[in-house]
Amino acid sequence: MGVGHGCRLRGEPLRRQKKFYAWGYTDEDLTPEEIMPWEAEIARRYGLSGFEVTPPPRAEEIALRAPRFAVPPALQPIVRLDHLTRLEHSYGKAWFDACRMFMRSVPNPPDAVAFPENEQDIVRLLDWCDAIGAKAIPYGGGSSVVKGIEPEAEFEKVVTISMRHMDRVLEIDPISQAARIQGGVYGPHIEDQLRDTPFTMRHYMQAYRCSSLGGWIATRSGGHYATLYTHIDDFVESLRVVTPSGRLETRRLPGSGAGPSPDRMFIGSEGILGIITEAWLRLRKKPSFRAATSIRFKDFHAGCEAVRDITQAGLYPANCRLLEAREALPGIPWENEEAVLVLAFESADHPLDAWMARALEICRDRGGVADEGTLADENAHRSGAAGAWRNKFIRAPYYTEHAAARGILASTFETSMTWERVSDFHGKITRIASDAIRQVTGREGTVTCRFTHVYPDGPCLYFTIGGLLDKRVMLDQFMAVLTACTAATVEHGGTTTHHHAVGRFHRPFYDRQRPELFARALRAAKRELDPKGMLNPGVLIDP
Repeated sequence: MGVGHGCRLRGEPLRRQKKFYAWGYTDEDLTPEEIMPWEAEIARRYGLSGFEVTPPPRAEEIALRAPRFAVPPALQPIVRLDHLTRLEHSYGKAWFDACRMFMRSVPNPPDAVAFPENEQDIVRLLDWCDAIGAKAIPYGGGSSVVKGIEPEAEFEKVVTISMRHMDRVLEIDPISQAARIQGGVYGPHIEDQLRDTPFTMRHYMQAYRCSSLGGWIATRSGGHYATLYTHIDDFVESLRVVTPSGRLETRRLPGSGAGPSPDRMFIGSEGILGIITEAWLRLRKKPSFRAATSIRFKDFHAGCEAVRDITQAGLYPANCRLLEAREALPGIPWENEEAVLVLAFESADHPLDAWMARALEICRDRGGVADEGTLADENAHRSGAAGAWRNKFIRAPYYTEHAAARGILASTFETSMTWERVSDFHGKITRIASDAIRQVTGREGTVTCRFTHVYPDGPCLYFTIGGLLDKRVMLDQFMAVLTACTAATVEHGGTTTHHHAVGRFHRPFYDRQRPELFARALRAAKRELDPKGMLNPGVLIDP
């Protein structure tokens, strides 16, 4: 599908059209060389000869209810009501979102989608929502995997506010190494605008290509750095926010002990308190020194001990991801118990030989065997085990629609735990996930784990689950499995989410994790900033 009629506002430049039903753009997909071996391996694992493949939906196959209000003439230049735009802004990009699109089921689309050009437009839009009694859902890139941008059935009127036109790097401070950036900018466009400078933001995540800075801040995204600078929190100097009660700007400082941080109130607020329009972000010099390799361990627990030693040694590698070999590398038998550590250091200032040497010494003490051939390779982060993992990681979101089209259970959930409990916690969650897949689907499934971010006191455990669903009831089966897995992470002392945000999916588990007195304080802040409860109701707290 190309860019269709009604896909741009008057005077708006033609934009590359994203898929409304799945991750990515309409002019890209996995190649047959990627899909065929993936499909064949899953069919072999479950003893099938092939799959019945549901074709992707066309926009005209999905009926949407008519908008429930008219747009006043003054706002018509920045508000759209066309079918494709409303469809594109109805769901996020999780497996259950793609599944519902493949079912041609979108019962609760936004009535309208607005595209403000500046803060005053946002004020006008919020005033309009107030006047007509509409709910307002802030929207960055739509990459949510937790139902964070999805209108609820009980919302009588909904305006989704897309920030994509507020996408500029406004100012760069080369002395303090920071930049003032608008909230609607996608990841690649930040780096495009920094290309002629010595700086980079270097906050990459799987959704980097189709997610926005404001979305990263609102959802406390986790990025490229596996240690030290793991979350967007570590980059934010100050914020500008538009709320239904007014605008505010926090003071730009490297640090402050003046009471609770106002920035922290909005970092992770998921659009319930205000719309993030700008932020000052810390930048870094583009790295010119790199050292990378991979290390094999006899099993995941041996690798776990090495990773703990590395994090507590204060070496702070940029990449320190421990993966089960059968998940990370092509052609590894499912019975293989080995683990692979993808390890990398980077700097704009100094060679990294000493840091890598010490990390490898730690790994050898835990029985690790390094891929010596990659140590002298400046592109080691793109070759060998590291390269195989990197390519698989980048391409993973594109498989979601193909899994949903075939009735394949393919999803992830992430949590975190302190080191002294990691081994027991990992075992319990793995067993619970395996049992849930078996009980719900009637078949054995697969469960693997990797560390995506690591700290001196513990890792983020990122689980991948796989199985085969009954296409007649696959959405119910999928939600039953994912719900059981997520509930277990909280029940056994972890967090319901380490870096994917709460949204509407995690809300029941977040309620169990969050102290009730804190919930009351958050509701009080909501009442002050959004007195009528119009912003993204049902996320984090009830209005």
